[in-house]
This record gives sequence, structure tokens and C-alpha cells, in this order.
Amino acid sequence: MAKHAPRFLELVNESRKRIAETTIEAIKSRLDAGQKFHLIDVREDDEFAAGHLPGALHLSKGIIERDIEKVIPDADADMVLYCGGGYRSALAADNLTKMGYTRVTSMDGGYRAWHEAGYLIIHPE
Repeated sequence: MAKHAPRFLELVNESRKRIAETTIEAIKSRLDAGQKFHLIDVREDDEFAAGHLPGALHLSKGIIERDIEKVIPDADADMVLYCGGGYRSALAADNLTKMGYTRVTSMDGGYRAWHEAGYLIIHPE
């Protein structure tokens, strides 16, 4: 796992104080139950292309704030964001909350924890 810079971690920890977080197990249960929500992968294009969670929509951290209103105009839409480990998704969730989205959650552990748990990964051809 990458060692993150102290100021980056400080920024993430500040964001985490303002957002909701969830676990990979909770999201797996929601997917298995067929619950409807927006699962958004905020990783970079190459990361998403290498594999992603089932049903995930790709809006990378670099564009999510710019494009979210076109893709998901409903400010009350249920959204779960994930990244590689839960840091970038926490930052993105914080920004979407500041933009007026009311049901945004970050998946702690991200893709890495999902993969390590042996849960289904979609590998595009």
C-alpha cells in the first residue's frame, strides 16, 4: 500500500469528519439484495479499466464535481463512492456534500479491500 503524504492524510481526515462512510460488506449486501443506488468509482481511467465493482459508474475524482449534475441531477440520490482505498472517495464525498448532495457515502477500504475480500470484480474486455 502506498505511503500517503501527511498533508494529504490530514485533508482526508478532515473530510471524514463531515461525511458518511460505509463498509465493503454493507455494499456487498446492498448489491446482493438488489438495492438501487448509484455506485460511483472515482479512480482514474486506467484503474477503472483494469477492473471495477459490478454496476459501477465511472466518474473520476478529477471530473466528478464538474460532471455530477449532468449525470445525477437529483441532489437526494443515494450515492456510494469508492476509490482504491477510501481516501479519494472521502474527498469527493465531502465535495459533493458541499455541492448540496444529501445522500453521499464513501466506501472505506475501497477497491483494494473489495478485491482482497474476494468479491466479484468486473474486468472489461
